[in-house]
Amino acid sequence: MPAHYLRRLTGPQRDQAANRHLGYSLTFIAGAANAGGFLAVGQYTSHMSGIVSGMADALALGNLWMAAAAVVALAAFVGGAATTAVLTNWARLRQLRSQYALSLLLEAALLLVFGMSGAFLATQRELLLPATVVLLCFIMGLQNAIITKISKAEIRTTHVTGLVTDLGIELGKLAYYNRARCSPRQQVRANRDKLGLHLRLLLSFASGGLVGALAFKHLGFSATLPLAAWLTVLAALPVLDDLRAYWAARYMR
Repeated sequence: MPAHYLRRLTGPQRDQAANRHLGYSLTFIAGAANAGGFLAVGQYTSHMSGIVSGMADALALGNLWMAAAAVVALAAFVGGAATTAVLTNWARLRQLRSQYALSLLLEAALLLVFGMSGAFLATQRELLLPATVVLLCFIMGLQNAIITKISKAEIRTTHVTGLVTDLGIELGKLAYYNRARCSPRQQVRANRDKLGLHLRLLLSFASGGLVGALAFKHLGFSATLPLAAWLTVLAALPVLDDLRAYWAARYMR
């Protein structure tokens, strides 16, 4: 990829096209990590609706351990999103080019940790399985918050329920029959641009899930390595730009 394109994807100067292209990549990665994570721990870690429902069910059945596990998973997702907000605002106040790239780089590092935990998870499953679920939930919250902040909530990478809901709304508008006597202001019109965006994001998540599941099936935990490498490529240039600027300001006066 050309350097200027990568800087445009994750740099501080944003435009709609860059937001969407980054969104497609992150949605694919989220789908792959979510599907691979399910094969590893038996649980989808981006699905907070399911986790909160499971917590309520566990409380109703008197299973306090399961309810506590759901609370910890939810807290990890929230903590991931909060970490993105802290990193982004810290970097923005210092006028760094890497204000969005820092969270991506952290996500890459955590995916590497998840990938390297595979050998230990096989032998210490009871001990490490809960920690792996917490790690994956944190990663999902971290990533979802990145694109949410960048796109001003237009794009979410792990919230497929919202994507499908918006897709259904626009399809309903598209199918609506406007009577001839309706004035232009009364006519129902689908937002075709929004419809296309949500459809592409949905396909990105689904294709990422398929690739992630197949890769995890055949490669095991090492399937996370290409995802971490992809995120590193996306994040590297703004971070390197900041390091060069810091070096020049400190040592080359």
